[in-house]
Amino acid sequence: MPDKFRDSAAACFEGLRDSGVLRDGMTVHVGGFGLCGIPEQLIIALRDSGVKDLTCVSNNAGVDDWGLGLLLQTKQIKKMVSSYVGENATFEKQYLDGELEVEFNPQGTLAERIRAGGAGIPAFYTATGFGTLVAEGKETRKLQAPDGSGQRDYVLETGIFADLALVKAHQADPFGNLTYRMTARNFNPMMATAARVTLAEVDELLDTSIDPEGVHTPGSYVDRVVRTVAEKRIEQRTISEA
Repeated sequence: MPDKFRDSAAACFEGLRDSGVLRDGMTVHVGGFGLCGIPEQLIIALRDSGVKDLTCVSNNAGVDDWGLGLLLQTKQIKKMVSSYVGENATFEKQYLDGELEVEFNPQGTLAERIRAGGAGIPAFYTATGFGTLVAEGKETRKLQAPDGSGQRDYVLETGIFADLALVKAHQADPFGNLTYRMTARNFNPMMATAARVTLAEVDELLDTSIDPEGVHTPGSYVDRVVRTVAEKRIEQRTISEA
């Protein structure tokens, strides 16, 4: 069994440039939802690798000084494929200045595109987005609705398979099996299955195997694992008056 554990986030990237995975212009899945369940240290290591012109597939773009916001600061991202980006002023400025390409997706559609990519499904039809800007330039068809309610209009969406996936999990065992904690089980599990190479950042490394019934991502999808201490920043803090 190959040793999947690494001592640092930077060590997880060793050899990936030689194999052609880590390169300018690659597509990267980055797990998380807001600042919840993001691979904080792997993002920093990706930034420090110096690769540029990245296409980043992520629900959102972090905040100005954390998460994918760090890669926006250094202008290493060429295109974002996302469903929500409202908390990042750097993102807004680069987009309005024509420095950043953006492909918006309904959130469920984005999740299904990633899942489809991992399952080897090149494309699928969904009713979501028909008749809106989301459908512009895409194939549409009238199809029988699965519930038998008659024909509906559907939009063709493509699956997404990335060169690299960066995910955040709670636990990993020696086989690379992963579990996620609570809301951090968002885009991470599907992204882990939909890339040539998957790197996982975890809170805990276990000496024994995770019970098969408790595995969220099988280790066969995971190439390297590193334990880190998460900062767990709060995206928006709302408190009541004393």
